[in-house]
Amino acid sequence: MSEAPPMSETYAEIALPAALERIRAAAERIRPHVRRTPTVYSYTFSESSGAEVWLKLENLQRTGSFKLRGALNKILLLEPAERARGLVAASAGNHAQGVALAAKICGASATIVMPAGTPLNKVQRTEGYGATVVMQGENYDQSQAAARELALQRGATLVHPFDDPHVIEGQGTIALEILDEVPGLDTLVVPIGGGGLIGGIALALKALAPGVRLVGVQASGAAPMVRSFRARARETVESPRTFADGIRVGTPGAHTLPLVLRLVDECVTVEEPEIAEAVFQTLEMSKIVAEPAGVVAIAALVAGKVPAAKNVVALVSGGNVDLNLVARIIENGLAQAGRYHLVRLRLPDAPGQLSSVLALLSEAQCNVLDVQHYRAGWKVPLGAVDVEILIETRRADQGSEVERSLARHGFVVHAHVNR
Repeated sequence: MSEAPPMSETYAEIALPAALERIRAAAERIRPHVRRTPTVYSYTFSESSGAEVWLKLENLQRTGSFKLRGALNKILLLEPAERARGLVAASAGNHAQGVALAAKICGASATIVMPAGTPLNKVQRTEGYGATVVMQGENYDQSQAAARELALQRGATLVHPFDDPHVIEGQGTIALEILDEVPGLDTLVVPIGGGGLIGGIALALKALAPGVRLVGVQASGAAPMVRSFRARARETVESPRTFADGIRVGTPGAHTLPLVLRLVDECVTVEEPEIAEAVFQTLEMSKIVAEPAGVVAIAALVAGKVPAAKNVVALVSGGNVDLNLVARIIENGLAQAGRYHLVRLRLPDAPGQLSSVLALLSEAQCNVLDVQHYRAGWKVPLGAVDVEILIETRRADQGSEVERSLARHGFVVHAHVNR
């Protein structure tokens, strides 16, 4: 096991050459066990953003996210006696899997505390790497408090998901790969949760290429780092809200916030619909499966929140997404693109009415996906029936054309039928 260089007294003030030495040592330490993930040029996002865009695909890392890098670096640096006492961590999923696999690689036991609402697939994957999962807390911050207490009770080592210098340095190894793979880089856009990822990347990036602009991105409903960056002081979000659970953190780290304030050039936020659209576009156009937290850098680029970028890398930080959520995002994306359209009609309650409607839809070459028929209840007048037909259209504006055609044929089309 290679030894880490001595830790500076105040880690956030570590000199960049020393930080770079530590990150390069981390890269060598974890190299046998992690994947050097590809950085690919994106024609889709280059066209939509107006910049030359590359995607660093950490969703293809082992365990499906960048988290293995930091967790493994931390655990490899523990003394054998420390590893023998066991490891404890808190996570909504990605850090959990990273710690679980790193513990398995190092021959240690791991207990992971997860929030109660963690998707089942992330729980099962974590257990699949051999870790014990404890469901406790309504959010990450509550789970982290429970994990800290559990580690104290057991005398185990707490592996923090972001606020630990060795974890930060492990995540910083990504920057070494990006700079090696994209010559002429002028902007790097990185998701932010607690700040460990962008903190490590900032140390390596500013040591090797100080002129490259570093932009961090959070969801607007869970943006303590963005608020802190703008206030130049720690800000907390009491109830962080975003469906991007991998970056749903309420308080920046004690180590990471000073690094961000010192080294990051800009911090921006994205809205939930922008995140959903980025997941949809990444899947459909780039054939990349990414989780909501993993695409916030792409969302910021597409939404025009990183202006003046010419040669830019967007870090896709993870791909551990619940398939049920993927299905909902796809349906929502198709609807937003006008490729799904819900037709609402009030028809006479008489034979042949629905079949006439379906015939018109067939003439328009629309594919009928679902039909809902409502007859009972006080909201539907006697002698009438409400019908909702979900159709797949051939182009974005066809839904409105279909409704106008139905109206011309005497059918009553409702913009809204209350249910």
